[in-house]
Amino acid sequence: MGFKESTIEKRYVYHGKIINVRADRAAVKRGESVREMVEHGGGSAMLCEKEDRILLVKQYRYVYGEEIWELPAGKVEKGEDPSATAIRELEEECGIRAERAELMFSVYPSPGYTNEIIRIYRMTGLCEGNSHFDDDEDITAQWFEKDSLRKMIACGEIKDAKTLIALLAVL
Repeated sequence: MGFKESTIEKRYVYHGKIINVRADRAAVKRGESVREMVEHGGGSAMLCEKEDRILLVKQYRYVYGEEIWELPAGKVEKGEDPSATAIRELEEECGIRAERAELMFSVYPSPGYTNEIIRIYRMTGLCEGNSHFDDDEDITAQWFEKDSLRKMIACGEIKDAKTLIALLAVL
């Protein structure tokens, strides 16, 4: 087994609503180093299939300055089971209820600087519910034929990593 780094000192530089940022001192193979880290409570993404179509949402993402297509997803609240997050967020964002959330896999979206884990669930037992967006959300949900999604991936229209991973697993 290789060398394992250890924390000498945790130093928080920002506490936020969604993330915390740290600049820790860590013991590394040749002494000490600063390890910058974004703490995030994790997220749940939902893969919904109905009649050979898959549900995506389009929303404006401030950090990229554009609207993007992605799987419905949401932040896991402190103490919440990620499968419960999936069920809750699917109804909130898309007005769709699910009986079950079956874990497909977990992904580390950017292991170089964040501890975020995104769990991708296959949602089953779908029926209509009631959407209720957060005040700062403007989300459009749309069902896509699988052939359309393949074309969207091929031409670079889908850029979101969790969405690409899930779609490539089922297309």
